[in-house]
Amino acid sequence: MSARDQIVQATLRLIGEQGLGAVTNRAVAREAGVSLGSLTYHFPSQEDLLREALRAFVDDEIAHITAYIATLNKSDLAPTRAADQVEKAVAGFARGPEQIANLELHLHAARDPGIRDASTRSVAAYDRLAAAVLTDVGIPDAEQHAPAVVAMLYGLAIRRLATGDTTAAGTADAFRLLLFGALPRT
Repeated sequence: MSARDQIVQATLRLIGEQGLGAVTNRAVAREAGVSLGSLTYHFPSQEDLLREALRAFVDDEIAHITAYIATLNKSDLAPTRAADQVEKAVAGFARGPEQIANLELHLHAARDPGIRDASTRSVAAYDRLAAAVLTDVGIPDAEQHAPAVVAMLYGLAIRRLATGDTTAAGTADAFRLLLFGALPRT
């Protein structure tokens, strides 16, 4: 792993474990195992470092989401099974302090237009995933309903993190609640 990648990963760990306030050049360099000069060479400002950390996380998440969508496109999901698959996917996506860092950086994007693009790309990728699942189970206007699913999943992620829940338990039930409300009545 390059020094730049080590710095980005260290930044995400620090944000996830201690919050944005923990991101100082010295702390990041120490966590990454690089010199202070190396850190400032790669990232001249804190803003550059935070933007790159969010972009790196988002790019990684988009790769995971895209791969997951590809597997969905090859399956034929029944609505009840889809809810269980969503819960399984959420449990797989939620990984350690980087997940906390992701949410913190999304909030920071509200104050920093420089990171907003990465945050927007992340939300759009989750919207595509939700739309793919909804389409797969026969929900009309899946793209229209996808943001509500994503908002629910973000809310459940915050709930899990705030309560210390290390599982995605309840995600399937919450998804079913939304899903069956959107299914066409026969």
